[in-house]
Amino acid sequence: MSDLLWQKEGVRVDARIMRFLAGDDVLLDREFLLHDITASKAHVAGLGRIGVLGADEVASITRELDALAEDFRDGDFILDDTHEDGHSAIEARLVERLGDVGRKVHTGRSRNDQVLVATRLWLKEQLAALGDLCVAIAEVCLQRAGAESLPLPGYTHLQRAVVSSTTMWFAGFAEGFLDNAVRARATRDWLDANPLGTAAGYGVNLPLDRAFTTEELGFARMQVSPIYAQLSRGKFELGALDALASTLLDLRRMAWDLSLFTTAEFGFVRLPDEYTTGSSIMPNKRNPDVIEMLRASYAPVAAARVEIEQLLSLPSGYQRDLQLSKGSLWHGFTHGLRALDLMPDLLARLQWNEAAMRAAIEPSMYATDVAIEQAAAGVPFRTAYRAAAEAGSDTGSGRTPESSLAARVSPGGDAAPGLEILQQRLNGLKDMHRESN
Repeated sequence: MSDLLWQKEGVRVDARIMRFLAGDDVLLDREFLLHDITASKAHVAGLGRIGVLGADEVASITRELDALAEDFRDGDFILDDTHEDGHSAIEARLVERLGDVGRKVHTGRSRNDQVLVATRLWLKEQLAALGDLCVAIAEVCLQRAGAESLPLPGYTHLQRAVVSSTTMWFAGFAEGFLDNAVRARATRDWLDANPLGTAAGYGVNLPLDRAFTTEELGFARMQVSPIYAQLSRGKFELGALDALASTLLDLRRMAWDLSLFTTAEFGFVRLPDEYTTGSSIMPNKRNPDVIEMLRASYAPVAAARVEIEQLLSLPSGYQRDLQLSKGSLWHGFTHGLRALDLMPDLLARLQWNEAAMRAAIEPSMYATDVAIEQAAAGVPFRTAYRAAAEAGSDTGSGRTPESSLAARVSPGGDAAPGLEILQQRLNGLKDMHRESN
């Protein structure tokens, strides 16, 4: 490992201790390095505005930061354990290329606000991607909801209950993912605050132009209090993971439905072949591994959230414990977004087995329709309910799924699914996305 930023004369560095302290940080910082470079450029420009750096120094450092970013993208610079972390690597590169000018880059900042701002920029990107994926999933669901309406058994307690439809199934998840998109955007707006310039959490004796760096980095506002900037680490990450976890809960329930619907016992759905895999021993098997992994994808997000929450039993001010939040955050978002990215194509291409769905609809599933019709005609509902229950399997004799669905006129029912309302929400979200870009 190269010389440490904080190393003092006469202090022995134990390699084992340094390996423990560094952990996977240098590997994880590969994800955040470009954001760290972007923030460093803004910081350097800000130092130039207050006269701490001359114009030539700002230009030299900026040029080298751009070169470092290009080398990193091209694979010519590899962040490895020769450096303690990404922050140290940036400064070491500047010192190597610029000597004493490079040694000025850390003036007025700490690795504390460096990691805060790089993580914050990264989180804004992740939440934007989350919102986009939620919109894409909702859009496919709405398209399929409007394209056809096939009878589908509706279940409560995993028992056949009433007649439902593919339109209602898709519309339910469309509305859920629209809400998830709104939540992702709201969370992004909530944490869209610039911590750069708060240093180690107590400010510095320089008139830093924090309003400038806020605008330069595209933040909506400045995070004013240096102490709160430190307190928000972990809190903002938890908020972002909450938005992701909420989305993955809907994904898990959808995957559960598809897991059941693809079994031979149900046989309602056929998946595209590439979303299934074969057995290593049973030649007859095609396994729905993808939807099983989608069903499991909430777990790593929940684990990431719990791990960060457990780290936050801390007093105010920076504590090294918080370093471990970075891996949890990266793992949760990386896995969660990869899972969601598979859904639009999967939902667009899955095929319903209409014959199997119709065969699963039995006469007793019309009992609720019969009871409500009698109640609408003036029979007390509880009396109509008992009569329908006593009729048993004969209750819905002669009825069809189409007649049941056509009579479902309450808002959101198959006869009045409100797809146009959901489409308006979708269009509004897409318009907001275009405006923000």
